[in-house]
Amino acid sequence: MKKFMTCLLFFSFFKVCAQKKDQELQKQIEFLVKDFHGTVGVFVHELNRDRVAYFNADTVFPTASIVKIPIMIGVMSRIQNNELEFHQNMIYKDTLKYDPGEDVLASFKPDEKILLSKLMLLSISLSDNTASLMLQGLAGGGQRINFIMDSLGYLYTRVNSRTPGREEQREIYGWGQTTPREMERLMEQIEKGNILSRHSSERMLRTLGRQYWDEDAISQIPPNVFVASKSGAVDQSRNEILYVNAPNPYVFSIFTKNNADQSWEYNNEAWILTRKISSLLFNYFNPQIRWDADPIRK
Repeated sequence: MKKFMTCLLFFSFFKVCAQKKDQELQKQIEFLVKDFHGTVGVFVHELNRDRVAYFNADTVFPTASIVKIPIMIGVMSRIQNNELEFHQNMIYKDTLKYDPGEDVLASFKPDEKILLSKLMLLSISLSDNTASLMLQGLAGGGQRINFIMDSLGYLYTRVNSRTPGREEQREIYGWGQTTPREMERLMEQIEKGNILSRHSSERMLRTLGRQYWDEDAISQIPPNVFVASKSGAVDQSRNEILYVNAPNPYVFSIFTKNNADQSWEYNNEAWILTRKISSLLFNYFNPQIRWDADPIRK
């Protein structure tokens, strides 16, 4: 395992060094983030030309609900190992109830059945916290998920909540933590079919492509372009990761923390910034596509 990790980290370092920074895009991103009232991190990878732009790419941020991607990977690994079945019936226990009135699963009666595939849909598409806690347990818990992340070469992407030994990290980052660079790479590897088996990656990509929360970064992308994404939000942190399969495809991650604006209105400062960068990226990489995006309200 140690030899494998050394090789993987060397490969990752070599790949990062080989990527070219898009200097013009870099300037535009730095201009957009310079007046943000908080800490922001961005990583963008244009896939066709292997060009990148980034800001605070290796700073650790709270994941908020983006932690549900590592949780999904943990569950899929057990499905791949024939320890679980994708359409297996599971039994809901209300001891996991998290957000009554918000979570769909929290409205279930104790001992009701629900398919594992539907739990994954609720977790990723609706960001149902109760379903996600149930999935974290089914994946084998935070320690097992973190072992998988470590074995894949991710040094900072971790589950903290309900994970023995990570109580201090939970106090700082909440449910999970990551960096913009690592989460971009994780999404990119899912798209390429390199996380677990190709079949498992493709199943996860399909799930990530069914997103209810689509009023921020996704709102700046034409609806006929496939997008796989996950967002996350708590008072002081608003985040989003997405793969955009446009004619010139790219992956974009944005994370914020220590946000001065902790409102939950459409014009929250972090969400405005997310929409501005998303609009910039789509038009920068795909200028041939004419489309009037949702207006960015200020």
